[in-house]
Amino acid sequence: MMQLPPHHLPAVPRWFAPGSPGPASLPEHVAATGVGRWWADRALNPRAVAVSCAGHVLLRGDPGSVAPDLLAPFAHSHVEAPARFLPVLGAAFDRLVPAERMVYVHREVVPPPRTPRGVTVRRLTPDDAPALAALSPESAWIHDSWGGPEGLAASGHGWAAVDRGGSVAAVACGYFTGQTYEDVAVLTTPERRRERLGLACVTALCADITARGRTASWSCSRDNRPSRLLGWTAGFRLHREYVQYVTGKPIARPRTSTDVPA
Repeated sequence: MMQLPPHHLPAVPRWFAPGSPGPASLPEHVAATGVGRWWADRALNPRAVAVSCAGHVLLRGDPGSVAPDLLAPFAHSHVEAPARFLPVLGAAFDRLVPAERMVYVHREVVPPPRTPRGVTVRRLTPDDAPALAALSPESAWIHDSWGGPEGLAASGHGWAAVDRGGSVAAVACGYFTGQTYEDVAVLTTPERRRERLGLACVTALCADITARGRTASWSCSRDNRPSRLLGWTAGFRLHREYVQYVTGKPIARPRTSTDVPA
């Protein structure tokens, strides 16, 4: 598919249902923040549209208008699409692995846990960008949906457990933020686990989301028991289950923008 320029972005309500919990907030997040990309089978009057951010893709429209090679930009991604797209997705990549996912909605307010001495749970500020950047490469995903550590630190949507030296021990953020729901992500550094710092950040973030007049949601793999347990402990309750597809390498050579009709 071809990447759309800013002046050709599709209307979100036409293609995606706004006001839904979980990664369904992704289109609203991309539209509001500019982090992520919009795609279509053609620039004018598209028949199929996709939006991508932080390795997640939502795909909608008519699969008959999308040749397998046009999906090459979505290699090594987590794709959510109606079942009618499965044949073309299967033909586009060398593997297509279904992954069962669960979406929870915040229903119960829980008291924040006591934090260890010397640790403060607070909203991130732009000055925290270096501390976020200092996290391990395996932790960089936590700020991908904000375009990097500077974006998350300045977003106003992140809370962290920070020690006296300014290091970040845990961080929770609205990963995909819509006008109704904000989908929460949380990370705790390996050496600080079992101190309930992730839970402390999540409870603070949920209170902040509620104060903005929105509702927190939580999405994770069905097989990720620690994440499900943390979400439940923080007051999230199951809303729905769905399947997304993890893609492999593209089978066909991707077309260039000159190959795609406008």
